[in-house]
Amino acid sequence: MSEYFTAEFLARAQFAFTVSFHIIFPAFSIGLASFLAVLNALWLWRRERVYLDLFEYWKKIFAVVFGMGVVSGIVMSYEFGTNWAAFSDKAGPVIGPLLAYEVMSAFFLEAGFLGIMLFGRERVGDKLHMVATAIVALGTLLSAFWILSVNSWMQTPQGFEIAENGQFVPVDWWAIIFNPSFPYRLVHMVLAAFLTTAFAVGAVHAWHLLRNRDDAQARKGFSMAMWMALLVTPVQIFAGDLHGLNTLQHQPIKVAAMEGHFDREGDNQPIYIFGIPDEEAGKLRYPLGIPYLGSLILTHTWNEQIKGLNEFPREEWPPVGVVFWSFRIMLAIGFAMMVVGLWSAWARLKGRLYDSRALHKVALWMGPSGFVAILAGWFTTEVGRQPWTVQGYLRTSESLSPIDAPAVAASLIGFVVVYFLVFGAGIYYLLKLMNKPVVAAAATPDKEPTPVLAPQFDPDFLPDEDNGGNGNPGGNGNPGGSGNSGNSGNKGNH
Repeated sequence: MSEYFTAEFLARAQFAFTVSFHIIFPAFSIGLASFLAVLNALWLWRRERVYLDLFEYWKKIFAVVFGMGVVSGIVMSYEFGTNWAAFSDKAGPVIGPLLAYEVMSAFFLEAGFLGIMLFGRERVGDKLHMVATAIVALGTLLSAFWILSVNSWMQTPQGFEIAENGQFVPVDWWAIIFNPSFPYRLVHMVLAAFLTTAFAVGAVHAWHLLRNRDDAQARKGFSMAMWMALLVTPVQIFAGDLHGLNTLQHQPIKVAAMEGHFDREGDNQPIYIFGIPDEEAGKLRYPLGIPYLGSLILTHTWNEQIKGLNEFPREEWPPVGVVFWSFRIMLAIGFAMMVVGLWSAWARLKGRLYDSRALHKVALWMGPSGFVAILAGWFTTEVGRQPWTVQGYLRTSESLSPIDAPAVAASLIGFVVVYFLVFGAGIYYLLKLMNKPVVAAAATPDKEPTPVLAPQFDPDFLPDEDNGGNGNPGGNGNPGGSGNSGNSGNKGNH
């Protein structure tokens, strides 16, 4: 047990705890910002009040989520100095400018136009308000761009030289920013954010449909969320496959841990659905696998092999059990999302998208699934990088500040207590906001609010739904809105 009370382990645990709290808010805000931009654009285009009602509803939730994301992110900047000073000193010439670019571009855009998006419609007019909303959405995506560039460089570092004092000195900024894993991580994380938001939005509106299936705003919001689930989940699974092939090329030990492969498996590589990794014995106990499928997924051939963990030095192994199980959690949630998306498409075709209580209950339970998948994906990618902070060049044990375990333990306990109090209260407030139904925003002189009980649908999308066979209006066909496994864009020394 003594290895769990070292300064290194406690510092990793502290950063893992704070970044786990932090990542759920930026992921949600990335998806919500794009969702709000789509809602606002649809309001300007169609002038259907239901879109404005949804915009006014979700912008309040976005404001709270954005604020919590900013506050939770500030703490990690201090941890770079308090717990990871050696890392900051050596990698600072590379990661420092990239983090500064994120602040000067993404955060300045978000902060500069957030007030206009939240309060400025009546003051600047619809068109400029739309511009501000789009810029806020762009800012959240730029933030993901820079943070994931930093994280990806730590996974697949290039474009630098190591000076005599041990510092990483940039020699090619293009190579640093667009490192080999960056495009795959960026796409995977942004899609994860969209799916996370889609299922959160879908759960909220499913909750209101369970209480009142004639709620027009809930119908529209649920329909848009289910379109996102149907269309984006297969794309995310495909992007995840590409990301996995890239990881196999640059971090084969991580992939071996993810798959639970300790040895090569004869003439085929199975994929293990279940098993218990035994690092001491160097084998997977109680394996349940599908022959050849591992080769097909990992190498896109029928019987090609990948290296097993026993072919690498043990001191370079990550914690196999954590990586193995977190990867399976992420994967299982991804396929569950696809099932819900397909189910919603079937219900839509049958004209029962708003009447299927079973679908609404499942969508409600799937509400937190995107957040769980993102955390599982982050654990997979960051724990899988251990024992390195900068893969192949700087070990985690060499990145630590000269601190004692009791000091780190005390600050970790403090973080746990404060975070659960502060962010627990914030999450409770968010749930209270979500519990309220979407009510029509204040009426404008030329528009009256949509009655909450007036069902609406789009006659120009899937017209056969109008006569769904049960007297209920069919689903609307406006894809849009918001959208897991992803991996975090923050340094994860876990």
